[in-house]
Amino acid sequence: MDKLFTIQTEFRYEIVRKIFEGGMGIVYEAEQHGASAFVKRIAMKVIRQHYASQKMFIENFIGEAKLVADLIHTNITQTYHLGTSGNMFFIAMELIRGVNLEQFSRRLAEKRRVLPLELAVFIVSRVARGLAYAHNKRDKDGKLLGIVHRDVSFKNIMIAFEGDVKLTDFGIAKARGFLLDQEGEVVAGKADYMSPEQASFKVTDKRSDIFSSGVVLSHLLLGYNIFKGATPDESRERIMTLDLPDFRTLDTRIDERLNRILLRALARDPAQRYPNADELLYELEHYIYHSGYGPTNETLGKFIRELFDQEDGGHDDDNAGSAILLDRTTEVLPPAKP
Repeated sequence: MDKLFTIQTEFRYEIVRKIFEGGMGIVYEAEQHGASAFVKRIAMKVIRQHYASQKMFIENFIGEAKLVADLIHTNITQTYHLGTSGNMFFIAMELIRGVNLEQFSRRLAEKRRVLPLELAVFIVSRVARGLAYAHNKRDKDGKLLGIVHRDVSFKNIMIAFEGDVKLTDFGIAKARGFLLDQEGEVVAGKADYMSPEQASFKVTDKRSDIFSSGVVLSHLLLGYNIFKGATPDESRERIMTLDLPDFRTLDTRIDERLNRILLRALARDPAQRYPNADELLYELEHYIYHSGYGPTNETLGKFIRELFDQEDGGHDDDNAGSAILLDRTTEVLPPAKP
């Protein structure tokens, strides 16, 4: 496509504070400065110097930024800019003032609160919305990108204090032409949320994210992850072999219909799962809205603000954007034997 004209400009970033420090990099809150005293608060992912010298890591970091830059959806964390400064690589991202599900779950336990069933279903329905958008994303020529997130987990799902649910960190996603893929040689993902095909070195497709979403839903409902073992290897084994329970026996709030949703999402055979995130989304939304009024962003926002003592309208800066992580949980293991 011919370009009309070019505008050349430079952003200036001022680092405000450190949000999170991981093994592979640091996330900061920063100010993006533009013309006429324009200022925008952002989150900035900065790669540690050690990894900045590793060609494959940087290629995937760049690939992630290019991929997510065009994923513009209310349930996906937005990426604004990929940049370098000297030998430093960084991604400027949407700053989310909220917490990830791991922090959310920990706070529930500390306050001895139980997450209402309808809010658990609502949260995962928003994740399904984001996944449906990503799975159906096409390039400029109309070809499917074949995106598979591969890391749908508590750490990579955020809830803003306003109630928005955001899927973040596409750093180990599969997508045609964007990121290097080593399926069959590398186990990618968090062991206790990965699909059976991930855990057994098989090729994944979008149905892998459906299974992981089912794990997230069951974890939110029960307050614990039925697949989590003492070690990552034990978690992977449980993912592949654990008999699925009748969830109604584990939580009396779960009725027959929600039990069926869980069992279908968690089917070991991908052919028995929901074929796509759109169908999972429909089932979840129909479940919470079929009889009339159901939860909204505002409902969830009120709950999380009360949980984190934010009902005065203020925000705890210590939680701002704290779930935009840089810890990759990719296991490098030998390929499965034929």
